[in-house]
Order: sequence, then C-alpha cells, then structure tokens
Amino acid sequence: MKKLLILIPFLLLSEVGAQELQAVPTEKMNIIKTNVTAYAFRNINLSYERAINQWFSLNIGFGTMTQGKVPFINAFLKDEDEKRFQNLRVKATNFTIEPRFYIGKGYGRGFYFAPYYRYSDVSSNSFDFYYDYDAIDGNTYQIPLKGQGSTSGNSGGLMVGVQVFLTRSQNLVLDFWIAGAHYGSGKGDFTMTSNYVLTPEMQAQLKQEIENLDIPFVDYTVETNANGAKIKVDGPWAGFRSGLSIGYRF
Repeated sequence: MKKLLILIPFLLLSEVGAQELQAVPTEKMNIIKTNVTAYAFRNINLSYERAINQWFSLNIGFGTMTQGKVPFINAFLKDEDEKRFQNLRVKATNFTIEPRFYIGKGYGRGFYFAPYYRYSDVSSNSFDFYYDYDAIDGNTYQIPLKGQGSTSGNSGGLMVGVQVFLTRSQNLVLDFWIAGAHYGSGKGDFTMTSNYVLTPEMQAQLKQEIENLDIPFVDYTVETNANGAKIKVDGPWAGFRSGLSIGYRF
C-alpha cells in the first residue's frame, strides 16, 4: 500500500509532463520556394530552405535563364553598338548558398540578413558582329565576324529581406528580397572570326572598336590576328538581387 501511495505522485507528474510535451507545437523546418519575379527575365528557379534552429537557416538556390536576348542590353550599350548584336542570344545559370539570420519570431519567419556565395555562368550563341573599316583609299567597308564564348564568376554578397507565413496553417510562404548585392571576380573567353584575312590596319581598327564598347562592370582585354579577335574577360563581377518568392512550408 505504501509503495502504491509513493508511485501515485510520480505517475501523475509523468502524465502532466506527457501532456505538456504534446502541447508544444512542432515547427515545420523546410521550405521550397520559387522567385516569381525572375520569370519575367526567363529565369527558371527553385530554392530550398532548412531551418537549423529558431534564428538560423540555410537556403540553397539554383536558377537557369533560357537562351534569349540580353536583358537590359540598351542600358549598357549605345544604340549604334546594340545594332551590331541584333542576333546575340545568351543563356545563364547560377547557384547560391545563403545562410540566413532571423530576428523576431524566427524559424523562417520575420526579417533576416543573409551573407551569401554565388556562382554564375553565362554563354552565348554564335552571333554576328560587324565593324566599319576605314580604308586608306577613303572608302568604308563593313567587315563581318562571327562571335561566340562564355564566362563565369564567383562572388559574395549580402541580402536583407523579410519572410512571412500567409495562411493559418503557416504552409504558404512569401519571401520578399528587399535588396542584395554581390561582388567578386569573373573569367571567360570570347572569339570573333572573319572570313576575310585581316591586315594589320584592319586588326588595329577592330581592336579599337571592341575596346570602345566600354561594357560596364566588366574588365576585358582584346587581342587581334589575321583571323579575327580574342576577348579575354578577367576582372570584377558584380550583381544585384531583389524579388518576390512564393513557397510551401512543411
């Protein structure tokens, strides 16, 4: 009888403890998302976020831009230069690793800041390029060339954003990338070949024409030969991020 009386309090405490454990909600630690604003630029993308604890998570993203016109090409090329690249098409891929630090409620909800690493790769189709060669005889000749190449970059940056749960079940997620920027280095090679044998004077003018394109955020050097030109990209690699993602939390 005494043993039974001693066991009763322990049994009661065990029952209360079990009820308390059942009352504690289990957080959903996984989110799959896609940046819907990126589709306007042919960027098909998907990311996965895993909450490690209340204030820290890891987001991994992949995106690919299908082949098409260069977005905002008229923002960094003059009208007369843009006309030289009428059939230029590019495709791109990117991979991002993004640790997130949440403030507020956490577990994937609230404001966050995220340092990140991004790998990017851009390649072109076989495109037409021409330049006007001013000959010694006073005439101007249009010299056509075929170009093709690719470049890739590694960069690091920082983004700030806010993520909210839209439904009562907290399954539907809205992730607003307020602003982000990254900076690093890139390397690549492009070649331009001509069906004409280029004289030294023609090569010199071609070199100057390409250098005068003055593409921003990219450092490149130009070497010419009798067959055309080689453009070597080796320098800064910069970019910006902003967008709106929709996701599912589970």
